[in-house]
Amino acid sequence: MVPVSALSAPAPSSIAPAAQGKRVFNYSAGPGQMPEEVLRQIQEDVWNCRNSGVGILEHSHRAPVFDRILAEAVQDCRDVGNIPSNYHVLFMTGGSTGQNFMVPMNLLPSNRTGSADYYNTGYWANQSIEHARPFGTIHECASSKGDNYAYIPRPEQVRHSNAPAYVHYTSNNTIFGTQFHTIPTPPNGVPLVCDMCSDIFSRPFDVTRFGLIYASAQKNLGPAGVTLVIVRDDLVQKGNRDIPLMLQYRTFATGESRPNTPPVFCIYAMGLMFKWIKKMGGTAYFERFNAEKTRIVYDVLDRSSFYKPHARADSRSFMNITFRCPTPQLDDLFATEASRQGLDCLKGHRAAGGIRASFYNAMPKAGAETLAQFMKEFERTKG
Repeated sequence: MVPVSALSAPAPSSIAPAAQGKRVFNYSAGPGQMPEEVLRQIQEDVWNCRNSGVGILEHSHRAPVFDRILAEAVQDCRDVGNIPSNYHVLFMTGGSTGQNFMVPMNLLPSNRTGSADYYNTGYWANQSIEHARPFGTIHECASSKGDNYAYIPRPEQVRHSNAPAYVHYTSNNTIFGTQFHTIPTPPNGVPLVCDMCSDIFSRPFDVTRFGLIYASAQKNLGPAGVTLVIVRDDLVQKGNRDIPLMLQYRTFATGESRPNTPPVFCIYAMGLMFKWIKKMGGTAYFERFNAEKTRIVYDVLDRSSFYKPHARADSRSFMNITFRCPTPQLDDLFATEASRQGLDCLKGHRAAGGIRASFYNAMPKAGAETLAQFMKEFERTKG
């Protein structure tokens, strides 16, 4: 198998490297780049998974081979995140957007008289607020919307409501390139809920400070199609029972994440990603590695009078770097020329524009070095 460190920087060419049969650097915010050694293993297992004579795409979710794959994925996830036994590790569908309404459906009183506090720090954080409103009173305990989500609110800016059922925040904001660098502290006894979709297992964190964590896979955990939910048992037991069974966390907790046919392939791939994270050195390794990678690009931005970063320096993300060229036309030209040289998916989200480069765990250091080199040359010729 080829280790991810063996990926070499694509050579500049008038023909896209993909057209030459080479892999490119994928800076997409999701689905994001995966480790090459994991992709090689998937290639093998699509044909014949664990010498069973059956490919993973064909295996039953009740077959002994998948029993082992599922059990290993749960245990490896617990190992990576140091997850205690009183937390369930669930594999669900619907993405983080699905969790935006499942969380309030389960955790707010069913008579819609309850309330919850939400941090409004980005596009997806705002979406989670809108999805929760039909189920109770939603209080924005802190917001950076007025400054186009350029920063993470400081603790002294937070104002909690009286007796919220839970406090919700989005740990990393992919579209605007901001990230919480400390875990918020909710009122005493109030569960903390986190949308950790885009930075889960990119750094260590204390699971016991949370009541519920959710993250769709397609950024740090594998291909799109499965959502990881880590939820404390008491919240599962207290969850509403007068909602559809397939929207209750207890249904998945008692059914081993397969009350119906689950996304077998996606769970299998996520399991491979957990093993890879462990092999590479765990979350402590990736905290150092991701900081090292992104520092290369942030140094270019800090020394440039051509590029304008979006995120405030104290709130910068180690997963998604967002910036602009002097004009929208140059933004478009930047993304187009970069793609021709094997630097793909650098165009910013439609809600923000500009440029966005994502540096999830699987992005090698060469991806940062190549992008930084391209940025310097683009500024030299267009600045």
